[in-house]
Amino acid sequence: MEKFQSDDIVADMKIKTPGSLLQVKYGSHDVTPGLVLTPTQVQSEPSVKWDADPGAFYTIVMNDPDAPSRKNPKFREWHHWCVVNIPGDNVAGGEVLSEYVGSGPPQGTGLHRYVFLVYKQPAGRTQFSDKRLTNRSSDGRASQSVAAFATSHALGDPVAGNYYQAEYDDYVPKLYEQLSGK
Repeated sequence: MEKFQSDDIVADMKIKTPGSLLQVKYGSHDVTPGLVLTPTQVQSEPSVKWDADPGAFYTIVMNDPDAPSRKNPKFREWHHWCVVNIPGDNVAGGEVLSEYVGSGPPQGTGLHRYVFLVYKQPAGRTQFSDKRLTNRSSDGRASQSVAAFATSHALGDPVAGNYYQAEYDDYVPKLYEQLSGK
């Protein structure tokens, strides 16, 4: 988990280093911290697993702290996915706050970091009043701090995490079209 420190994720996202590695898989691609994937490879929701207490509830969040670029992160963080009230590690049994949106780094902005964080909900099943976000619009996704979200919902520190990196490919215009609601 030292890559969270050395790749500046802890500092840039103002989080503590996650307690363990989150298993993230896109098709046949197992994500290791810092792995470079393409937007084409990550366009569909991944499968994820962590060492979960089967009687507990969890939240998973995926954000890009490098929007629109790592050199100029004025929209830090761009929000990609959030599922809450996950029983154990059964993401399909959770409540989707933000539908999954794959990577869409703008052309010429270099590699972006896409960070997954899992929080154990200390109060068990929790009522979330946050606006639900569809994957057909980018509204409500820019400048969404995962640290602020965790604080506002008393989630504590991340218990698991992982991340990959991606830069522009020819799938990105299709994603932008999807997010425009067309």
